Amino acid sequence: MSDSEGAAAATQLIDLSLAELARGLRARRFSSLEVTSAFLERIQASDSQVHAFLATDPEYSLAMARAADGRLAAGETGLPLLGVPVAIKDIICTEHFPTTCGSRMLQGYRSPFQATVVNRLRQAGAVILGKTNTDEFAMGSSTENSAYGPTHNPWDLERVPGGSSGGSAAAVAARQAPGAIGSDTGGSVRQPAGFCGVPGIKPTYSRVSRYGLVAFASSLDQIGTFGRDVYDCALLLNCISGHDPFDATSSREPVPDFTATLSDGIKGLRVGVPREYFVPGMQPEVERAVRAAIDTLAALGAEIAEVSLPHTKYALPAYYIIADAEASANLARYDGIRFGYYEDAPTMWEAYARTRGHGFGAEVKRRIMLGTYVLSAGYYDAYYLKAQKVRTLIRADFDRAFERCDVLVAPVSPTVAFRIGEKVADPLEMYLADVCTLALSLAGLPGMSVPCGFAGGLPVGLQVMGRQYDEATVLRLARAYEQATGWHLRRPPL
Repeated sequence: MSDSEGAAAATQLIDLSLAELARGLRARRFSSLEVTSAFLERIQASDSQVHAFLATDPEYSLAMARAADGRLAAGETGLPLLGVPVAIKDIICTEHFPTTCGSRMLQGYRSPFQATVVNRLRQAGAVILGKTNTDEFAMGSSTENSAYGPTHNPWDLERVPGGSSGGSAAAVAARQAPGAIGSDTGGSVRQPAGFCGVPGIKPTYSRVSRYGLVAFASSLDQIGTFGRDVYDCALLLNCISGHDPFDATSSREPVPDFTATLSDGIKGLRVGVPREYFVPGMQPEVERAVRAAIDTLAALGAEIAEVSLPHTKYALPAYYIIADAEASANLARYDGIRFGYYEDAPTMWEAYARTRGHGFGAEVKRRIMLGTYVLSAGYYDAYYLKAQKVRTLIRADFDRAFERCDVLVAPVSPTVAFRIGEKVADPLEMYLADVCTLALSLAGLPGMSVPCGFAGGLPVGLQVMGRQYDEATVLRLARAYEQATGWHLRRPPL
């Protein structure tokens, strides 16, 4: 094969979806070594521009690929991801790759154990490509808070990819990986998926084990998936879902095959459109794209009805009280004594202050201070307890809406991806980037972003929200829309 033929073959491989790669590997049309090499070459060629990855180890990944080829050659075809490369957000523990959480505090840290989701991916046969960039400890909406530099949106390298799973979303959009794992606390899978023009799903809280997911806000954190299309997201979700005895919050709810009902169509499905999600200040082009998507759903046979979620306006303050309170408790362990970054000093307290002062970035320190404040004596009832009561009201809004509707649809974000540096000086403006995703996280329900158009040449995401443990219906509607429009097939100019 000539060099030009080899380059063309590699280009063809990186354009295939995760499911197409899995089928091709089982049919022996190409090898895992060829596939993994193609993606590693793509990372090497493009990541100086995108900066989606914080750690790769080609020799390690290629060794996994060779082992997968050996199993395929022996006739082992029952594993859904055998030989398929996948990227992992660097807030999820891996034994081989460092787990830094995008923080100086954990620079070079290697976990002594591996997250359940990574073990399940390996049991499904996946090849691990590396660890993707993230806002520090997943605290951010743009992946600009990473101690190791921002990730760039493949559609416009001057813009953010969203956050905090911006590295995972950008890697899939840039054809550096066919699928990726991220985490979503307040929108950190859905918002970057929307900004980068790829599908991404946050399942119901407790559907996927959090064992090995470094904690930000324990009552909100949930691992989710990115893919080239909705089928890929469902396939990855199949592999990582289910009860885990190592996670006390892990659900015993039976896990269906999320790919089984994707082609069932949506005729007669009741789709609610919450009026509160079309917020003042929304870019007109974004609203037009979302409204057009709703019209497409109606044309596919869905029954559209306007609904109200009246407590949505309180989601942002309630979220930032609850999440920051939990963060202040979870991040107390980073003191430099047992692991991670450490600065020596004459006294223990001075060393502690220097370590945390220099090890954490500005956004993490801001959230720790806010969280500590709302948990302090005299303020707990006024802030934290009240926020939890608001959370209950928000969940009740969704429960009432789902009495009338099977799914809800809304924008993922009020704007398209903003410019790098545009909002870093104004934390409130940055927090508003997640205004459309926070309520669903507080309610613990499943939600997905699916590409629904472009505004000014940048992707727009449609958010699909479902009942507790009803990811199947969320995925089914997203798949029907995706197949009717094909927005997910567009690729960035990178």
